[in-house]
Order: sequence, then structure tokens, then C-alpha cells
Amino acid sequence: MDTLDLPDNWFERVDNAPDEAFYQEPRLVQHIDTATIEALTEFYRSFIPPGSNVLDLMSSWISHLPTQLSLARVAGLGMNAVELETNPQLTEWCVQDLNTDPQLPYSAHSFDRITLTVSIQYLIKPLEVMASAYQALTPGGQICIAMSHRLFPTKAIAAFTQMPPQDRINLVCHYLNSAGFQDVDFIDRSPQNADPLWLVVGTA
Repeated sequence: MDTLDLPDNWFERVDNAPDEAFYQEPRLVQHIDTATIEALTEFYRSFIPPGSNVLDLMSSWISHLPTQLSLARVAGLGMNAVELETNPQLTEWCVQDLNTDPQLPYSAHSFDRITLTVSIQYLIKPLEVMASAYQALTPGGQICIAMSHRLFPTKAIAAFTQMPPQDRINLVCHYLNSAGFQDVDFIDRSPQNADPLWLVVGTA
């Protein structure tokens, strides 16, 4: 799958060295403000039903899920083994570079919900990843892509370093629509005096 009518230069990066080198050292830090994390966790309370099978895509050492929420399975796929094994909310995890292999290593209809937090800007093959995520969801399952304004500028694609926020949101909506998701919607849950929180939700 290609990027359809999207310009190739939108997916260029300053640093094209292998991502595994960039992510080799664990980063056990918060990538968005505490108030923004709390707003995301609060959204997940209504977005994720109890007992769900959840995939935390492009995961790290924290998944921002409500600690009181009982879940059947929380799988994490990310780039750094130390970060993933540190994450107390994951029931399983694996390391995979989606820019090298965008096909998720899960059977069809494995998950009820997929979350992807402040990392969509690093995908150079986003349509392929979203198509695989669509297949991994149960019918009627949902994905939530959470975005803010922080990023690693050398690893983010040009579209995210050069476009204004609304154009980035529209681009992510395009990713989901192109992958077959229905009812794609934008939700702004930005807290006051903190990093913005922009959510794009789609249904399989």
C-alpha cells in the first residue's frame, strides 16, 4: 500500500538512520504534561470498556490507562525493551520497528481497542500500519490516536514538523479513512495551561 495521493516529501525525515539506534537508550520520562496525561486517562475511562483486549501501539513505559479499569489483555508494541518491561500495565509486549515492518504481529480481530499515544508523527508508512491495525480490531472495535505538539524533530515526518495543528489532525483522519475505519471523529480534550490533547477516533 502506498500513501495514495499524499506527497512523498511529507514522509521525509531529517534523520533517516535506523530507528533502532535512536531508540536504543530507554527514555523513562513523561512526553506530555501531567495534566494532559490525566485528561487522556480520563478519556480512556469511557473509551475502553471493562474486560477489553487492548493494544497499546508504539508503547513505552507508561500506557496512561486507568489503574482501576479491569482489562483482559494489554499488549504493548514499541521500540525499547527496557521501557516495555518497565510498564506495569502490560500483560505482554514485543519490540518491532513499524517503519521497517508495518504489519502488526497479531491475528485478525484480536483487540477491542487500540491506543496510540503521541507517536503517530514518527510513522513513515502510516497507511500500512493503520490497515494492519484495522485488521487486528474486532468488528466494531475502536482506535484512539492521541496527539500533542511535542516531538523529536529529527525523527518526525516533515508533515508534522511543518504543518499547523489542524492540518496534522486532518492528515491523521485521512490515515484512518483510507484504512477503512468508519465514523472517524476528532475530539479536543486539551486541558487549560498545559500541552494540548487532540484525539482522533475511528471504528472498525
